[in-house]
Amino acid sequence: MSRIGKQPVVVPSGVTVTVNGDNVVTVKGPKGELKQTIDRDITVEVKDNQVTFVRPTDQIRHRALHGLYRSIISNLVKGVTDGYVRKLELIGVGFKAASQGNVVDLALGYSHNIIFEIPKELKVVTAQEKGQNPIITLEGIDKQLIGQVAAKLRSLRKPEPYKGKGVRYVGEIVRKKAGKAAGK
Repeated sequence: MSRIGKQPVVVPSGVTVTVNGDNVVTVKGPKGELKQTIDRDITVEVKDNQVTFVRPTDQIRHRALHGLYRSIISNLVKGVTDGYVRKLELIGVGFKAASQGNVVDLALGYSHNIIFEIPKELKVVTAQEKGQNPIITLEGIDKQLIGQVAAKLRSLRKPEPYKGKGVRYVGEIVRKKAGKAAGK
């Protein structure tokens, strides 16, 4: 039995979870509404402010989906109540970020600026304080979307292992390599 899949998802007050006939789970809360399609083999039951998941057999596929969908629905419930925030920092001389609406203008040491459009479901804020690295803050209710956009922003200039320059998550630790040894 999946240890994660066995645990019910507790639905806080102000949040409604509904399951329709096509196995689409809809979660509505104070911050918005999210939908997730569930595999037809997994049964979703909503009662007494709890969502439980039942799998038909102990096949490897069913065991994997059991815990997966429980985690996804738990993330949806947390998203519509609290929301998610992801912060990235730009480390490097001359690295800058500016946002206008949902468009981020990044100067990452290339010969040109990178114009990156953020999906309309997310809110983006850039901050540049004197003596500090520029920080990009992504906010939204969909954890998967925030993670995907943050990973795409990070991939534009990954932190390199010698000086640590690049785009990284706030709090991420980049292991540095030793440089070239000095001559004889």
